[in-house]
Amino acid sequence: MTSLAAGRRPGRAASVGLLAERLLDLGARSHGAACALLVVLSLVCFLPGFASLQPMDRDEPRFAQASKQMLESGDLVDIRFQGEARHKKPVGIYWAQSAVVAAGEALGVPGARTIIWLYRIPSLIGALATVLLSYWTALAFLPRRQALLAAALVGASVMLSAEARLAKTDALLTACAIAAMGALAQAWMTRAAAARLPSLTVLTFWLAVATGILVKGPMVPMFAGLAALCLSIVARSGAWLKALRPGLGLVLVLVLVAPWFVAITLKSGGAFYGEAVGHDMLGKVGTAQTQHWAPPGTYLVVIFATFWPAAAFAAMALPFAWANRREDGVAFLIAWVLPSWLVFEAVPTKLPHYVLPLCTALAILAVTAVARGAVHRDRPGARLVALLVPFIPAGLTVGLCVAAWRLDGVIPWAGLPLLVAASAVAFLAWRTFVDGFPERALAVAVLAGALLGPAVFGLTQPALAALKVSPRLAALRDALPCPNPRAATLGYREPSLVFLVGTDLAMLDSAEEAAAFLKQGGCRLVYVEDRFARAFAAASAAGRPPQPVGRVTGFNINGGKPVGLSAYAVTP
Repeated sequence: MTSLAAGRRPGRAASVGLLAERLLDLGARSHGAACALLVVLSLVCFLPGFASLQPMDRDEPRFAQASKQMLESGDLVDIRFQGEARHKKPVGIYWAQSAVVAAGEALGVPGARTIIWLYRIPSLIGALATVLLSYWTALAFLPRRQALLAAALVGASVMLSAEARLAKTDALLTACAIAAMGALAQAWMTRAAAARLPSLTVLTFWLAVATGILVKGPMVPMFAGLAALCLSIVARSGAWLKALRPGLGLVLVLVLVAPWFVAITLKSGGAFYGEAVGHDMLGKVGTAQTQHWAPPGTYLVVIFATFWPAAAFAAMALPFAWANRREDGVAFLIAWVLPSWLVFEAVPTKLPHYVLPLCTALAILAVTAVARGAVHRDRPGARLVALLVPFIPAGLTVGLCVAAWRLDGVIPWAGLPLLVAASAVAFLAWRTFVDGFPERALAVAVLAGALLGPAVFGLTQPALAALKVSPRLAALRDALPCPNPRAATLGYREPSLVFLVGTDLAMLDSAEEAAAFLKQGGCRLVYVEDRFARAFAAASAAGRPPQPVGRVTGFNINGGKPVGLSAYAVTP
C-alpha cells in the first residue's frame, strides 16, 4: 500500500483501517472478486429504503406516472402526464420503467402499476452499472486495487445513493456517460501504440452515446465531445479519435435513435422539439427554470456534500492535477471534468445531480494523487479539508434529528445508532489520514458511506411521517367502503398524488368546483387544502353536507412549508 508513513502505528483507527485494507486486498485478487465486492457494497448502499421511500415530488412521480400511462394507453411513442404532453426528455427512461412494471405484472405482483419501487429498478441498475463501469474506466489509469478503491468511492457517494432510489433519468444517464468516457479513455491512453481498439470497446462507446441520447438527449455527447475537443487541442490532432471508428458508430447511433425521433415528430407535429429544446433545455440555459437558480461556484460548494466522502480528497488532489496536467492520464481526467463543469456553473439552473457523471473522474484523480504521495497530512490545510469527511455525516445526524423533532415531534431512534456509527467511522477516516495513511483513510471513508446510506434511507426516513403526505392521502381513498371511487383535489396538486390515486384524479381550481364534484353521484372523494376550507364549507352548505373521512397534515418538500388537507367523501 502506498503511504507516506508506511510502518508507523496507525493509532486508534487501527482495527477499522485494517478491516478496510483486508476488504481491498480481497477485492484486488481478481477482476471477478473486485466486481463482486463492488456489487455487495452498492447493494448495501442502495437497497435500504428502496421500497419504503415515498414517491419524491416532483420529478420522480412525473416520470413514473408518464410510464404508467404508457402501459394504460399502449402508446409507447407519446409521453403524457394525465392529459398534458410531457415533451421534456426523450423516451428511454419511460421504456425502461414500463418494461419493468409490465414484467412485474406478468409475474403477478399485485398493484404493480402503483408500486413506486418497480419504477426505480432501472435507476438501481443504472447506479450499479455506474459503479462497475467506474471500475472498468479506472483500470485505464490505475492498477486493480486502486481502481477498485476509486469505484468504491463512487458507490459510497451520497448523490449516487440518492439517485439509485429515484425513478428518474440521472442514474441511467450517469452509467451511459461513464461507459462512453471509459471507452474514450482507452482510445486516448493507447493512441501512442497505434493499437486497434477492441470491437467491444468501440461498440460500448457508441451504444452508450445512443442510449444516453434516448435517456436525456445531448448530455452524453456533450461530456464526450467536450473532452475529445480539449484533448485534440492538447495533442494538436484529432486523429486518435479514428480508433473509435466514427463512421460506423454514427450510423449505429442513427439507426438506434432515429426511429423514435421520427415517430414523435409525426405524432406531435414537431411540438416535442419546441418543448424539449426550446423550453426545457434552452430555458435552463437562458433562465433559472423551475426556481432552481444559483450563482456560479455553487457546485464547488455542494460537491463536498453530494460527493461525500470522496470530495474532500478530490479537492486536495487539485494541485497535483495542475502540476501534472501534461501527463496523458491526468490530462484526460481534467478534460473530462473541467469543460463540462464550467458549462454547468455558467447555466443559471443548477441541480446537484447535474455533475454526477463527472464524479468518477474526481474519484480516479483523488486515488491517483493519494497513490503518488501528493495528498497527505503535511500539505497546507490538508487536515482541515479532511475534517469535511466526519463533518458531513455528523451534521446530517444533527439535521435529521432536528427535522424529525420539528416535523413529527419524534427522535429517529431507529436510525440514530447507525447515524452515530457512520459519523464515528468517518472520524476514524480523518484520524487515519492524520496518522499518515491516506489510502487507508479513503478505504475507511468508504465504510462510513456504507453505514450512512442504510442509516438515512433505511432506518431514519421511514420515521419522517410528515413528509409522506401523498401516501397518507391515498390511504384515505383506499379505506372508503366502495370500490374505485372518483377522486379530486383542491389546492394540493403534487404529482405523487396523481401516481398513487390514479390518472383520472381531477385537479380542481375552486371550492365551487369541489362541491359540485361531490354532488355528481356515485362514490366520490375530494381532498381540500386548508386554505380553501372556508370557501368549501360555504359552497357545500346547501343540501346534504359531505362526510369528512380524514385529515392529513405534514410538510410539503417542494413548497418548503407545512400543509394540511381534509378529505370529504360521498358514498352511494
